[in-house]
Amino acid sequence: MSTALVSTTQRLQPRVDALPAVPWRDPHGVSPVELAVYIQQLEEACLANPHSADLRTCLGMAHAVNYDVYKSMDALEEARAIEPDNFWAQLKYAELHYRLRILDKAEEETRRAAALASSPLQLALARKQAQDVRTLKHSCVRNVHWTKPLTVPALVLSFGMVAIFVVMLWK
Repeated sequence: MSTALVSTTQRLQPRVDALPAVPWRDPHGVSPVELAVYIQQLEEACLANPHSADLRTCLGMAHAVNYDVYKSMDALEEARAIEPDNFWAQLKYAELHYRLRILDKAEEETRRAAALASSPLQLALARKQAQDVRTLKHSCVRNVHWTKPLTVPALVLSFGMVAIFVVMLWK
């Protein structure tokens, strides 16, 4: 067998546990058609390998690039459920919360990712993400907790609208 045929055959038959190559370096430069094809390939790979947390993590990232938050969250939660000790699934789950500006949850999940880090690179990535979350949390974004009832403001607003309507009718 020639080497060209062997390399072509190997490219056509990837390993079952191999992750598909990311078709872009810059997520903003990928075309919607290319992204849809990549998501379809990942969904098929996830069906073929239902116990692969890495494939689910890649699928969650692809859905995030496609601005499909719910599918991204579902895929990343499945990846974490399949393999709770998977650093990348945990880090990307925390990153999705960070990008959605759910900063308390992002900080908590990033801490979990840092605890799962098994190399200096992973630990550095988790620490950098935690620093970004804390910076955003302390500088420009407030986490608003809806703990107060809104009945009084709603009644005041309604009364004001009725008063304006009545005044406009008399004139």
